[in-house]
Amino acid sequence: MPKSTRRLSHDQNVFLHALLAGLPGVVVSMAYLWGGDQTPKEQWTLSLLILSFWLGFAASVRAKVVRPLQTMANLLSALREGDFSIRARGARRDEPLGDVLAEINTLGGVLQEQRLGALEATTLLRTVMEEIDVAIFAVDGGSTLRLVNRAGQELLAQPAERILGRPAADIGLAECLSGEPTRVLAHVTFPGGSGRWGMRRTLFREGGLPHQLIVIADLSQPLRDEELKAWQRLVRVLGHELNNSLAPIKSIAGSLGTLLKRQKRAPDWEDDLRGGLEIIEARADGLARFMQAYARLARLPQPVRSPCPIPALVHRVVALEQRLPVVVTGGPNLTVDCDGAQIEQVLINLTKNAVEAVLERVGAEATSASVGVRIGWKRGPQGLEISVEDDGPGIAETSNLFVPFFTTKPEGSGIGLVLCRQIVENHGGTLVLTDRGTSRGCIARITLPVGHPDPA
Repeated sequence: MPKSTRRLSHDQNVFLHALLAGLPGVVVSMAYLWGGDQTPKEQWTLSLLILSFWLGFAASVRAKVVRPLQTMANLLSALREGDFSIRARGARRDEPLGDVLAEINTLGGVLQEQRLGALEATTLLRTVMEEIDVAIFAVDGGSTLRLVNRAGQELLAQPAERILGRPAADIGLAECLSGEPTRVLAHVTFPGGSGRWGMRRTLFREGGLPHQLIVIADLSQPLRDEELKAWQRLVRVLGHELNNSLAPIKSIAGSLGTLLKRQKRAPDWEDDLRGGLEIIEARADGLARFMQAYARLARLPQPVRSPCPIPALVHRVVALEQRLPVVVTGGPNLTVDCDGAQIEQVLINLTKNAVEAVLERVGAEATSASVGVRIGWKRGPQGLEISVEDDGPGIAETSNLFVPFFTTKPEGSGIGLVLCRQIVENHGGTLVLTDRGTSRGCIARITLPVGHPDPA
């Protein structure tokens, strides 16, 4: 077995090399000294003086090299321990050692600023977590709770000191660690309250180890608020429509009752009676149509998907419109998996609205031969895009486009666009109506997921 050799340290190497650097001069000096005519006392005295100077200068060289290194080691150790207040003296940029010390001082300043920024960001994050009304939990890889905010403590009805470090199963969070990462906890009851909870779970890493962040929000109050708003809108629209029909019915019925109570009636009283009853019948039919439209909106079936060629679908829709020629601008030969009957109904409604808008403008303008309706389709980044473009007067009221039962047409029911959007969204698509911008008119865009393209 080879014998282990002990390597000299850095300061020992410096001291040795300093001795070796002065050794030739010492040897020559000793040779002249002991070969001369000096007395032994002078020889020994001068020899000791030469050796003292030799060893002293070597030790001084060693100290000049070692002390700056020790200073730098102390500075770096302080930075490692998180003490950024210590600075090195003599950090001048006009020499190599000064450059090193200046860089260490600069590094300390940068780390101090970064630490201050991290502390401020951490304080802000903690403040935000404590102030928001959403419960936040952080669980490590062993399903142990590591972080909880104020809302989380209220949800579990326990302070942080009693739940931190405990397994998630022991504090009622086991169901949140499995299943879909984003879902509604409809039947989960927490110690701090019950209701419908929205849960989101995400994965993050801390110290290289996986952790899970669980966010739980109470959906009960927002759902109640939206439900109340929906009922208020529905009651307002229904009340408006019912009043529009019942008010004339009540007035005409009262007039007819007064007519029948008279002892002496006019010769044409039967015509008045017949006309009043016809008006009542017409308004009753209008109410019946309104209720049928409402029932149709509430009972819209889910789409039955099958391959549907888009060119044939568009040409069928165009052939149904007889009031105004509709131009088909064309597009690629695409087949989409959809409910063809429902999408056809959407295009029929949009085309009907576009034609009526154009006819409204034609009736108001004498030079309207160039206006019309155009239908085209293309394959976009989100799938199939079908556009129905018209040269009508444009959209007068954009905020109420998709409000149920709202209509600006005298004979409209106010559910056409609502049905269209619901059908498209049931297919996973979108329906958007906008003004053309550069010219008068409106453009309706339908976006549907694409199945597979047919060969051209």
